Amino acid sequence: MTETTYLRPIDAEGLEKFAAAGRENPDRKGTNKVHTVSVGKFRTISYLTNGDPCHPGVVVDEPYHLFGENTAPAPGEVVLSALGGCLTVGIVAVATHRQVKLSKLEVFLEADIGNTAAWGAGGAEREPAQMGFQAIRVKIDIDGDADKETLAEIVQHANYFSPVANTMRNPVAFEISTL
Repeated sequence: MTETTYLRPIDAEGLEKFAAAGRENPDRKGTNKVHTVSVGKFRTISYLTNGDPCHPGVVVDEPYHLFGENTAPAPGEVVLSALGGCLTVGIVAVATHRQVKLSKLEVFLEADIGNTAAWGAGGAEREPAQMGFQAIRVKIDIDGDADKETLAEIVQHANYFSPVANTMRNPVAFEISTL
């Protein structure tokens, strides 16, 4: 007989308190802040300015064929990582809420990205909608102490409420300025 090992659980009581606070004030918002610094060529370090000194920063680079040094994930890969992380958080939260223990959760992401405009540095004439991710595909490998239908419902529910997935799916107010 094989013993099932479950993933480390989150605090179900804390999750319920967080959910209750959302029900009481559905319009409340938090703010994520990041400070990105160029360190040469296409390599950057993004410092997470949420007040936690334990976060050393996120390093981003471009691959050799895009004139980077290939020392870190490319920006698009970091965006997909954020989506994978957000979907995972949501799936774990929904499973916890439904009292489902997960034994496996893996997210596989890929996206078709266009940059024929060469970042606006003399490439093809393109409109904003023609650049960036043109399609994103996500596959979830999930297992736990529920049937496949329940696990699939958990994934779809988490997807529907994912802040990062919804940022990618829906137009968002965006402004940029210089200091």
